[in-house]
Amino acid sequence: MTIHVSPQALPALVLNADYRPLSYYPLSLWSWQDAVKAVFLDRVNIVAEYEQLVSSPSFSMKIPSVVCLKSYVRPSRHPAFTRFNVFLRDHFECQYCGSSEDLTFDHVIPRRCGGQTTWENVVAACSPCNLRKGGLMPEHAGMLPHQKPFRPTVQDLHNNGRSFPPNYLHESWMDYLYWDVELQP
Repeated sequence: MTIHVSPQALPALVLNADYRPLSYYPLSLWSWQDAVKAVFLDRVNIVAEYEQLVSSPSFSMKIPSVVCLKSYVRPSRHPAFTRFNVFLRDHFECQYCGSSEDLTFDHVIPRRCGGQTTWENVVAACSPCNLRKGGLMPEHAGMLPHQKPFRPTVQDLHNNGRSFPPNYLHESWMDYLYWDVELQP
């Protein structure tokens, strides 16, 4: 039986050649089409499958739910400087008041005072705090961030990200996620 699936449905977890996810945050996922294409290009091995099939007039296969790269990709030691990663480093909380609503980012040392857009000068901030601080130095605004901004490692973000699991985790992925977490007795 052929089941028609949407491009957003049935993503495949992508593992590096060492069977660890390429990334945890965001979780390394491919659309089912990209996973099937990688299988045909002989770039991945299928580790687990969904029950649903994808078919052409001459071929049918189960849709991969977990694939593993055949060639190891060396992971970066330092994550990209992105808004998402700043929020993840800061636990998705305003570094001034602790709110998790309406997040944006703030230059601790304002750009008008020579502050740069770097890991060491940008923090997550809610819009009200960002507006209240404005272009003032933290001391003048009476607003010091809860933690000093820093350049995180990939491990820092992995540790923080365990508190924010993705909305969708297929059961076939569980053996490959968080396996390096210390087991509880």
